[in-house]
Amino acid sequence: MSHSHDRGAPKKGASQKVILDLSKYSDKDVIVRLAGGRQVRGVLKGWDPLLNLVLDEVVEQLRDVDDSYRLSGKERKLGLVVVRGTSVMTVSPVDGVEQIENPFGQEQKD
Repeated sequence: MSHSHDRGAPKKGASQKVILDLSKYSDKDVIVRLAGGRQVRGVLKGWDPLLNLVLDEVVEQLRDVDDSYRLSGKERKLGLVVVRGTSVMTVSPVDGVEQIENPFGQEQKD
């Protein structure tokens, strides 16, 4: 992981190319969607070039057991979490995010 004095910004070296600049989200609330459908919200504290993330004050937003595309409204507090980069699907800021209905969802037939 990154050193605390560089606020989580990865070091740029010849062997490690930075593919995503997360510095604008440092110490801000983010939503991270993970492989397998899980979703967590927390404060981004650090990351590395492999997209391993350190999140604090993490809350998992649980999915509906009958419809995995819907959030159940229930949450589980996790605290400080290290998320492995290979599990990260998306990282988005909490501010400016609006949840919309799934346009690809199954239509109800009468």
